[in-house]
Amino acid sequence: MEEERIDNTAHHGRDWPLRPWALAVLLGLAGLLLHFVTDGHSDSAPRMAAAAFLFFGPIAAAFSLERDNWRETAIFALLAGLIMAGLAWRAVNAGDHAADEEYGFGAGIIATLLALPLFQAGFHRTRFATPYRDTHFYVWTDAVSAAGALAFTGLSFLLLFVLAELFRLIRIELLHDLLDKGWFGWSVAGIAFGASLGTLRNSLKVLGALQSVVLLVLSLLAVPLAAALVIFLIAVAFSGLDVLWEATRSATPVLLACAAGCFILTNAIVREDDTDMTRNGVMRVTAFVLAMGILPLTLLAVISMGTRVAQYGLSPERLWGLTAIAVACAYGLATWVAAIRGKVRGWRPYVRRANLHLAAGVSVYALLLALPILDFGGISAANQLSRLERGKVSAEDFDYEALKWDFGDAGKRALTKLAKSKDAEVAKLAREAQARKERRWNWMESPVKRDRRFANLRGLDAEPQAKSAFEQLLKRDGWRCNTSCTVLDLGAYSDGDRHFALLEGSDVQHLRLQADGSLLPEAAGLQPPVPTLNEVAAEAHGRVPQVEVRPFSGRQIYVDGKPVGEPFE
Repeated sequence: MEEERIDNTAHHGRDWPLRPWALAVLLGLAGLLLHFVTDGHSDSAPRMAAAAFLFFGPIAAAFSLERDNWRETAIFALLAGLIMAGLAWRAVNAGDHAADEEYGFGAGIIATLLALPLFQAGFHRTRFATPYRDTHFYVWTDAVSAAGALAFTGLSFLLLFVLAELFRLIRIELLHDLLDKGWFGWSVAGIAFGASLGTLRNSLKVLGALQSVVLLVLSLLAVPLAAALVIFLIAVAFSGLDVLWEATRSATPVLLACAAGCFILTNAIVREDDTDMTRNGVMRVTAFVLAMGILPLTLLAVISMGTRVAQYGLSPERLWGLTAIAVACAYGLATWVAAIRGKVRGWRPYVRRANLHLAAGVSVYALLLALPILDFGGISAANQLSRLERGKVSAEDFDYEALKWDFGDAGKRALTKLAKSKDAEVAKLAREAQARKERRWNWMESPVKRDRRFANLRGLDAEPQAKSAFEQLLKRDGWRCNTSCTVLDLGAYSDGDRHFALLEGSDVQHLRLQADGSLLPEAAGLQPPVPTLNEVAAEAHGRVPQVEVRPFSGRQIYVDGKPVGEPFE
């Protein structure tokens, strides 16, 4: 496939002397209105929707405004602002009735971020005939100019603070007082960001050169990442997948983060076309290795997520994780298709075109996910009920708390259904969850891992009450006894309860076995409160209290002859 080189330097470098002034006024006014909409008011849905509109609409306009396309820019900014305002309204208004309002808002942000460079490159006019060179150019210059504008805004505030202190030396407090005003800070932030962004966007030729430098520096990370990726995949092939799940409970996000890193660094090397790429053979091979590594990493993420779903069922968070995995798989598959179509050596042009198609597709995909079309809470609740009915999870291990707090109205309806269950234990536990005012966290730990932690518990005698109490403690607190831990029976105290010490590594915790069979952490009465010197002096009734040092006798835990923890009794 022959790549067409389109020289749009003149198109990218259009200068508009009024741009810094126009953007300073636009964003300064937006910042001022943002302050008045949000300051000192409740976080109601209408106010948050207005705030989202005033933030995202002007920002979209600031990045895309040109002298000869202000009408198109106004329509794009209006749509971006209205969409984000609607999503903000839904997120705030939903409260605990929806299961995924924050994820929907985040998906809207992703859709907007992807749509911006496409609009700047004229995708709304040329559709998929849009030159990849233009889209790539705007993605990276937007990132560079945004970083530069943010840096200038921070420096502007630093200068204002210094000047405020300077004028205070001669008793002029005006600037210092203004900096304490919220409306002034928001306005200055908008003006500084807008003016610097306008200046930078008037220098897109310079930004293009700076972009090349940024990509060159960024590509230096590609070689170590590619080497680590090869080592990782070889190690997994020999050791098996189980090592991933045993090492961490966060395998899926780690794998996806590495896949994202491979994608970014691949494009940092591949650039806009082959004429802009480095001629270094090592870097070109590195780009290919990283591109080919995206799909294996995402497939491992699929297996990881599948394992979690098989163990614990669906939840709104896992469904959103699956949507992210779907996007990563699409990119990974596209790189392999590009390698096949380009017969390996000619893979890069196909990857560039795939990037353009996928950017447009993912933008629409993210927008659809952001809209209240799919009820992830309802899907998850139905799945969890099915698992309970099929015996995949016991009534005791079922996460009733998640239904109440995480799954929105669908979860609450499912919990109500369980409260009327014919299974007495299920109904009892469901009613207890319904009545609970604060969440009690369930770590959704696998029985295998829980049994392993029970086996790590040493020194516990066979007394049923104490053994049952510690089993309940470990079941409730999934972070305890992941390594070997020891229980010491401290005997009965003056409060009538038995006291224990739980040792894990260098950590020592005192526990009290209450009459109801539960263990109370940080047992009361172990160490009497130490009065302060002022309290002792107050009890001396005006006389000077006698201060002396006396020997102290007590008990303390020793491990291999060395004291551990604080003395007690």
